[in-house]
Amino acid sequence: MGRVSQAQAEENRRRVVDTASRLFREQGTQVSVADLMKAAGLTHGAFYKQFASKEALVDEATAHAFAELAQRYGAGLERYDGRRAAAQQALIDSYLSVEHRDDPADGCPVAGLAADIAREGGGREARRVYTEGVADFADFLAGDDQDGIVRLCTLFGALVLSRATKGSPLSGEILAAAHAALAEAPDQAPQA
Repeated sequence: MGRVSQAQAEENRRRVVDTASRLFREQGTQVSVADLMKAAGLTHGAFYKQFASKEALVDEATAHAFAELAQRYGAGLERYDGRRAAAQQALIDSYLSVEHRDDPADGCPVAGLAADIAREGGGREARRVYTEGVADFADFLAGDDQDGIVRLCTLFGALVLSRATKGSPLSGEILAAAHAALAEAPDQAPQA
């Protein structure tokens, strides 16, 4: 079998990064290279022609996942003609949905990658990209009267807890309670 063209090699790399991004959010970064390459429809040996190591792929897949997230909220701003509050509410509605809970592969990298990034060394590129992605997402969620970090923590916590309790009534209750809390006007929020 002959060598692949440069264009095909680039397409193969893109496919591996996209597949890794989805599998890592769904199953964690412990997915084996063999399983990852099989899911991408490529041979195990092709991995080492594209990437120096699995860690390099984790770095690139993390960046890819956060680029997808930024595209989603950017598209929301376009859809709502730059009306930030409307785009934020649409994202919150989608984020706290049963569909998002049940589809971690296409879901938020903040929730999907948190545990793996927390275990990574502090000097890794994936951690830097993750940190910047979290900060950017919190900035998007911030409003005149609302702290983006608090909103992001509410979204993240609700999603992770609802996934962990999936199959029980509590899972839906968690999503609904977080949605109600984020839909309230800041001056009407319950007092602790």
